[in-house]
Amino acid sequence: MHNGTGSLPFVQFKPIKNFTSPSSVSCIGLVGVLEVKPRPKPYAFIHSILGFSLFIYTSMNDMEHRKTNDGEGRRLDGEEEEEEEDEDEGNGRGLDAWERAYADERSWESLQEDESGLLRPIDNKTIYHAQYRRRIRSLYSSTTTARIQKGLIRYLYIVVDLSRAASEMDFKPSRMAVVAKHIEAFIREFFDQNPLSQIGLVTIKDGLAQCLTDLGGSPDSHVKALMGKLECSGDSSLQNALDLVHGYLNQIPSYGHREVLILYSALSTCDPGDIMETIQECKKSKIRCSVIGLSAEIFICRHLCQETGGSYSVALDESHFKELLLEHAPPPPAIAEFAIANLIKMGFPQRAAEGVISICSCHKEAKVGGGYTCPRCKARVCELPTECRICGLTLVSSPHLARSYHHLFPIPPFDEVSLSLLNNPHQRSSRACFGCQESLLIPGNKPTLCVACPKCKQHFCLDCDIYIHESLHNCPGCESFRHSKIVSVTEE
Repeated sequence: MHNGTGSLPFVQFKPIKNFTSPSSVSCIGLVGVLEVKPRPKPYAFIHSILGFSLFIYTSMNDMEHRKTNDGEGRRLDGEEEEEEEDEDEGNGRGLDAWERAYADERSWESLQEDESGLLRPIDNKTIYHAQYRRRIRSLYSSTTTARIQKGLIRYLYIVVDLSRAASEMDFKPSRMAVVAKHIEAFIREFFDQNPLSQIGLVTIKDGLAQCLTDLGGSPDSHVKALMGKLECSGDSSLQNALDLVHGYLNQIPSYGHREVLILYSALSTCDPGDIMETIQECKKSKIRCSVIGLSAEIFICRHLCQETGGSYSVALDESHFKELLLEHAPPPPAIAEFAIANLIKMGFPQRAAEGVISICSCHKEAKVGGGYTCPRCKARVCELPTECRICGLTLVSSPHLARSYHHLFPIPPFDEVSLSLLNNPHQRSSRACFGCQESLLIPGNKPTLCVACPKCKQHFCLDCDIYIHESLHNCPGCESFRHSKIVSVTEE
């Protein structure tokens, strides 16, 4: 811009005099007025530089003074913030957003889209019952189409992988915690369905295999021993576990079915020798090996199961792992070349009197009252079923044999009842469950899903269907009809 005097204009910064920086300002700033003037003389720059220097020096002194006064307060505030952060991390609030998304329950998985495009909660009960009925049909069809011999006296070793891989957190809170929780439920379900069988526990960690519990029929002792050894470390050795289990199961009598269930978390195995030879030894000893993987499919595990006649599967999530584990509770079909019928000597001991003092052959110590007395050698044992430590006689009770009977003659799966049949006003009896006597109609007199026994034609709700096939193992309708028939015959 030209000022009309023949010289170019000059933009000058004019500082404000007597300016004091407020206490709330924590940065250095330049305060002044911009003026457009003709080009000044050289000595004018000196005054401007001196003004700026004085203002910057004064501002720096004010900042140092504020730092000195506020130092202790800031340190105290910093300590309080650190304590709050520690509390947040302890309560789970210190996670990042993406971590919280996986730590919390994924509620969107419980929704589905209906025909009108609206989101509805998933009926998990109906889905579970449909999956359960498919499993019952497949088991029953395989049993009826061919004569399959099942082993009622099973000797099962559960091998738990407690290597470094078991501490991974893809299963919440960790693989080890999920496995321990579901093993406890599996052990109790196993003894409920196999009262004549026995279980032992083996762990793998630091490249070694350790036997936690010997073969026995007490679920509490197995669960207590496992919960006290939940520590993950080192590598996993599949060969050492198979060698240890092979040494124990090789002493089992020929009528017992030898099984191994391996819960494997690692992606590799650190073995001292040739594992292929160990697999062949297990095959010759008639040991069925099954594996449930928690990471990914491994060739050596697949090869082990194929050679020994077991099953191999990989769990996708916790619910899938629970389903795969409980599939091993019912007795599997016996291997054709090893299925040999044997007559077994069994003793039915009597319960000892409460005030009698005797030495327990199991624990080698004196106990007062309780326990059972072997009918052959009169030795005392604490629990049934077991094998007498003195004479080797298998000791059981009559309810154990009765509970094992249902595996040989399972109840056929019930048929689904059409909704139109429930709406029929002429069939009043079909509107209530024969088992629990609950109504089969929801509010509004709308029928719900129900099933009917193919023999007695009585209707049951979904909960009673599961209870009858999994726990009761007898149809109430058929039993009541048989009882009424017997009564009528006796009256005649």
